[in-house]
Amino acid sequence: MKDAAPQTIYLSDYTPPAYLVDEVHLTFKLGATDTRVISRITFRPNPDAKDTDFFLHGDDLKLINAAIDGQTVRPDISSDGLRCAVPNAPFVFEAEVGISPATNTALEGLYMSNGMYCTQCEAEGFRKITFYPDRPDVMAVFTVRIEADLPVLLSNGNPTASGVGWAEWHDPWPKPAYLFALVAGDLVAHSDTFITQTGRHVDLNIWVRPGRDEAKCAFGMEALKKSMTWDEKVYGRVYDLDLFNIVAVDDFNAGAMENKGLNIFNASAVLASPETATDADFERIEAIIAHEYFHNWTGNRITCRDWFQLCLKEGLTVFRDQQFTGDMRSHAVKRIDDAMVLRAYQFREDSGPLAHPVRPESFVEINNFYTATVYEKGAEVIGMLKLLVGDDAYAKALDLYFTRHDGDAATIEDWLQVFEDTTGRDLSQFKRWYSQAGTPRLTSSDTYADGIYQLHLRQETPATPGQTQKEPLVIPVAVGLLHENGTEVLPTTVLEMTKAEQTFTFDGLSSKPVPSILRNFSAPVIVSHETTNAQRAFLLAHDTDPFNRWDAGRTLAQDLLVRMVRDDATPDAAFLDGIAAVLRDDTLDPAFRALVLRLPSEEDTAQTLFDASHTPDPTVINQAHETLKLHIAQHLQDTLPRVYADMIITGPYTSDAGPAGQRALGNAVLALISKLDAGKQASQQFAGADNMTQQLGALRALLQISKGADELAAFEAQWQHDRLVMDKWFALQVSLAAPQAAATTAARLTKHPAFDIKNPNRFRAVFGGLKANTAGFHHPPYAAYDLLADWLIKLDPLNPQTTARMTTAFDTWKRYDADRQTKMRAALTRIAKTPGLSRDTEEIVTRILG
Repeated sequence: MKDAAPQTIYLSDYTPPAYLVDEVHLTFKLGATDTRVISRITFRPNPDAKDTDFFLHGDDLKLINAAIDGQTVRPDISSDGLRCAVPNAPFVFEAEVGISPATNTALEGLYMSNGMYCTQCEAEGFRKITFYPDRPDVMAVFTVRIEADLPVLLSNGNPTASGVGWAEWHDPWPKPAYLFALVAGDLVAHSDTFITQTGRHVDLNIWVRPGRDEAKCAFGMEALKKSMTWDEKVYGRVYDLDLFNIVAVDDFNAGAMENKGLNIFNASAVLASPETATDADFERIEAIIAHEYFHNWTGNRITCRDWFQLCLKEGLTVFRDQQFTGDMRSHAVKRIDDAMVLRAYQFREDSGPLAHPVRPESFVEINNFYTATVYEKGAEVIGMLKLLVGDDAYAKALDLYFTRHDGDAATIEDWLQVFEDTTGRDLSQFKRWYSQAGTPRLTSSDTYADGIYQLHLRQETPATPGQTQKEPLVIPVAVGLLHENGTEVLPTTVLEMTKAEQTFTFDGLSSKPVPSILRNFSAPVIVSHETTNAQRAFLLAHDTDPFNRWDAGRTLAQDLLVRMVRDDATPDAAFLDGIAAVLRDDTLDPAFRALVLRLPSEEDTAQTLFDASHTPDPTVINQAHETLKLHIAQHLQDTLPRVYADMIITGPYTSDAGPAGQRALGNAVLALISKLDAGKQASQQFAGADNMTQQLGALRALLQISKGADELAAFEAQWQHDRLVMDKWFALQVSLAAPQAAATTAARLTKHPAFDIKNPNRFRAVFGGLKANTAGFHHPPYAAYDLLADWLIKLDPLNPQTTARMTTAFDTWKRYDADRQTKMRAALTRIAKTPGLSRDTEEIVTRILG
């Protein structure tokens, strides 16, 4: 069990480990409820450490025996590990412990998923396997022996020997314990090979359970090979083992894990076929496979010194997978997608009680800091750095980083130092992006006189919990200037803002230009510019920057929705005509046109209203959104059938960007058509669909107009034996339920025979769907609050990680009216007072309540 009174851990208190590890030998004698782990670990005192206390982490372990240099010892055992006296010289520590994988529902350490043994050790799961200094700056070479009556026995590195009922593995690359992995079960492999640019022959395998998933591995394998080729070509990184294994696991708290040579994946993040996966699934799988593979260098060969440096490996690797997806598909569409994710999740974190810097200063439970701020904002910081120094300097800095720190447990300071050394720049001010929480607000205004145009910029970052004073940041502001006839008079230019207020001057202009500010979303900030809807419509029609063209339409829509909610306004012609112009422009990428048709989320509108000191009402916001969708459909009714017909694809399905963009636009148009024809066209598409994108797109269109009961039943009958597709069935019903029916729909689905509280994917499908249904979650009499609280209290003793992450559904409680605040606070307080609440959930609830 975890400590009753968990302690806060601070970055400032970091000290080097007292003892270093050279070699680890592990033997696993697998048993469902009685697995024996025998460890033999070679330690030596750390000459850089001041502390000589020999402490090994351990969580819920049964110590059977222990020895030092062959002599039996009796360590002092506590709830979090063991201590004992050791020689002031190198020594060998041996131990045998007992653990129970079958009853490990937290899915940390060694656990079982449908008869398969598997592990998840990041961040601190290895301490549930054996006693060890479970911290990322302790790196060692691992040799593993697995004994079990199972056909497939896998671990990190390369296989060295095997026989009936046993296998041995050796990983020659030193690694921290969080990268340890083991899988054992009845599995089959989808296999291929890859030849590196240095001539190494690498065997590739995706392991799945037989009889169910073999036909869903081909795309993942091709994505892996593309990732390996791309990393060689773009970053010069070559794979370093003879084998690369991926295993698909049904029960997994996250998307995937980059364990050296043995990546363990949530099945939803690797398995795909046209019949069972959507275009979005294919793109997500491609990105996640790339992300985990890229970790081989940015995370494994170079890891983080401590968990406060988590953004060092995650932010950089997210940035790399974003680059990869852009190269594989569309950079413009990918940039818009990334900005939408950042605004939806990370900006929400920054504006609430869970705000924290990209590199936090403290934590209670590190699992709670696998956040959008660490990942997505961490990636944005890398992107800004690359933009500021330029492509060539970025490449030189990365080469130096890999050369200087290969085999290290590094820090943000190490990362920034290579840029300072290669460019000569002083990055001390830029470093504030890592230490300062909150989303900067960038306010702009402009003047023009006698051919001189001036752009005035002011930056301000609101106070966040624990940080009331904010210092100016280095903000790269990419700007273009457009003539009133639509031509570009200044191509994209990066302005480097370093002060609280700055003015930038452009001369030689014949008339006042229309500014296009923050092109390609050059910094993770919120921009406010003194502009009119006519100017926004102009940018929507003429901007040469795809991101700002999309964002102009997005801003128009958001402004209109706010006025509809606050002032009872009606949709204006400028917005509707701008949308129509984009839809009718067949020269534009269909994927881009689909994004322009998508309105801001109801959550986005609520946050915008809150920022404008208006208490948002989710019910009124929902009504405004539905009204605007209907107006768009009516305004475009002469165009929609033609565009829908143009997007129809004949021939075999491919997940490539071109056809995927066509299906995206076709389904976006179908949702609008359904508001005019009562779902007739959607029903026809559902009946004739030969791929999941079209089938699910049609079902979504029907549910959005409160139709589709027959199609839902048919979908369940068709896919009831495919767990991943059924996750979609669960999620879609809750997320698209009418507001007054959202809580009852979620409650009904928890009684479905296929609902399983222990499976994170299924739990997230239902309650993540409820969270996504903003109007439904907040609908009077607020039954959703109590329903979610009830289930989180049930889940916490089983799976604290998933519980803590789902508790963030309540993090905006202070945004709403007094009645909703009272109800949400009561739900949170009830969770907080639950006896034996996990450290994970307790920290999140405490921070939300403030």
